[in-house]
Amino acid sequence: MKRVAMVMMVFGLSILAAGQPAQAVQRPIEYALPGDQVFPEGIAFQRGTSYFYVSSTTDGTIFRGSTREDTAEIFLPGGADGRTTAVGLKVDDRGRLFVAGGATGMIFIYNTATGGLIRSFNIGKSPTFLNDVAIGADGAAYVTDSVNPLIYKVAQNGAGGWTLETFIDFTGTALVYQAGFNVNGIAAVNNGQYLVVVQSNTGKLFRIDIATKVVSEINLGGETVANGDGILLKGRTLYVARNRQELIVKIALSNDLSSGTVISSTTDERFKYPTTIAIGAGRMLVVNSQFDKRAPGTTPELPFSVSSVPVP
Repeated sequence: MKRVAMVMMVFGLSILAAGQPAQAVQRPIEYALPGDQVFPEGIAFQRGTSYFYVSSTTDGTIFRGSTREDTAEIFLPGGADGRTTAVGLKVDDRGRLFVAGGATGMIFIYNTATGGLIRSFNIGKSPTFLNDVAIGADGAAYVTDSVNPLIYKVAQNGAGGWTLETFIDFTGTALVYQAGFNVNGIAAVNNGQYLVVVQSNTGKLFRIDIATKVVSEINLGGETVANGDGILLKGRTLYVARNRQELIVKIALSNDLSSGTVISSTTDERFKYPTTIAIGAGRMLVVNSQFDKRAPGTTPELPFSVSSVPVP
């Protein structure tokens, strides 16, 4: 009797175990960036892979991390190809990494499979601050300038080469440049009709019609997102990283992107002057720049990092 009971108990436990789903893979919630003076800024997730890329404003190093590993590695050494600083990043669907070069006025395009430089441009303007990058539905890269009222466009031509042009000059539009950092983060709507940008110093959002180049302020009902840095558009939900406030703001946009409603503001004790955001492996990746620790007499907390948090 005892033997039968024991067999039945083991059999029952086996069935119970077989009926349970496999345990989910545990991924890191913090990714370390090697180096004691990194001061990272941009991040880009490469769709179809586990890889993300992070830029160093200090020396232009580009790190590559995996959502499966807790430490990123150097992918492109700082200083290579004249890349002495790096800010905004984006990877297109062909695995090409676009890098905005801040005050250097440089734009770089790299092959993520080989690390090879495909093309670089110098806009030939000073002062400048090339800040962020968005990839349009047409495959072109749109690059913001936080100092000059311009957005640049980098695109392939029919011969397989690359061209650089001024996409829009905001002079005379609804978006008026003022003292300080102006247009910063940029995102492209997946239907190819609009770009969305944030003006950091005013906290305003703007919609740009790609075909007509008409610029309209997005009505937030009196709300602003001052110190808005990197932005991320997922459908009609916009996320804005407010660096000094250490917040990720979630905004529901109307179908035509003419208005929006602030839904929530999320923070985390791990946030340290967050600049840019990306979504990878179903989580939001947040760059902790620690720009507020660059001043004399301040010390950054090591290691520099990217935090993984639930998507708000």
